[in-house]
Formats: sequence, C-alpha cells, structure tokens
Amino acid sequence: MNIRKLNSNENYPMELLLLADPSRKLVEEYVIRGECFIAENDNQIIGIYVLLPTRPETVELVNIAVAEEMHGRGIGKQLVLHAIQTARSRGYKTIEMGTGNSGIGQLALYQKCGFRIVGVDVDFFIRHYPNEIYENGIQCRDMVRLSQDL
Repeated sequence: MNIRKLNSNENYPMELLLLADPSRKLVEEYVIRGECFIAENDNQIIGIYVLLPTRPETVELVNIAVAEEMHGRGIGKQLVLHAIQTARSRGYKTIEMGTGNSGIGQLALYQKCGFRIVGVDVDFFIRHYPNEIYENGIQCRDMVRLSQDL
C-alpha cells in the first residue's frame, strides 16, 4: 500500500469521502480548502483522508475513509498515523478531529493513535444533516471532538 497526496489533476474519490461524511455539500466545501491524501493498492484507491488548516498551527483531520471491502486490515490506522506525521512535518502543533458519538470503532482507533477527547458538540448531526444517521444501532447526534498535541 502507498499513501500519497492526491494530484490536482485527479478527481476526488467522492464515493469514499461520502462513506465518512454523507453530506456531499460539506465534503465539496472542505476538499477544496484542504489537502487530500489517498491510499492505493495495485493502482486502486482504497482509502482517503483530508487535512484542513483551521487556525495558526492547527490542522483538522476532517475525513478519513477506507473502502468497505478493505475494513479490518489496519488501513484506517495507517491513514491516521500518516495524517499525524504529515501534520507534524508541516509544522503544525495540534491536530484535531471530530467524529460521531455512534462511531464506537472510530473512537477507539483515534484514542489508540494518541487523540484525546476534548469536547462534545451536542446535536451537531441533528443541526447539520437533513436525514437521521444511525451507526452500530445508535443514532448519531453529537460530534465528539478529539485533539492531539504534535
């Protein structure tokens, strides 16, 4: 597997981005302002993440997704660790992220990679998404905010 920055002449793998964030409108807004990195295996895109500068010395990991048929192979962890290293190498002091309260596996992964829970944006997914989202049998209502000092 190879992880690299998406070239400016390449199309965004929207189907992967929408796995992590079902709002096409929000995805289209932040991919333009951020940097996309893709994971490839045999010339096929199997994962993606987006880094978005938010404040001086702070970057946010706004989207991370792995093709569903590739789940359970450690690709997500490799992407998260690559994002942390990329942010560090670019001189950022803090990397942040947010995920749904219902993403139990994601919350565990991010904490294993050194992120700490720093807050909750109550009803974020109710306010910003027109359709209810369910994951693991739990309604996704709140955004759990995580952060890591680099």
